Amino acid sequence: MSQPDEPVEIPITGDLDLHPFAPHEIPSVVEEYVRACRERGILDVRLAHGKGCGVQRAVVQCVLRSMGEEVISFSDAPPQSGAWGATIARLRPMGS
Repeated sequence: MSQPDEPVEIPITGDLDLHPFAPHEIPSVVEEYVRACRERGILDVRLAHGKGCGVQRAVVQCVLRSMGEEVISFSDAPPQSGAWGATIARLRPMGS
């Protein structure tokens, strides 16, 4: 059984469910995941944060906005991919 402070390995697939993470972990998880996706050439990323009252959506989108040149664009997912319960980000390829 893992301890609460041990790192958790997350599969880098371009689709991340943020529900298992504590709210204070979301900014660093999103930033690290986006960078890991870019390093692997995964340029379309879906971040599922849930609908709720929109707090986690705002946090996720704030992190993406702060990533400047690494993130080309982001928006709410289309209805079939979670609508405003998920954010889709388009990442800039490495070296460009």
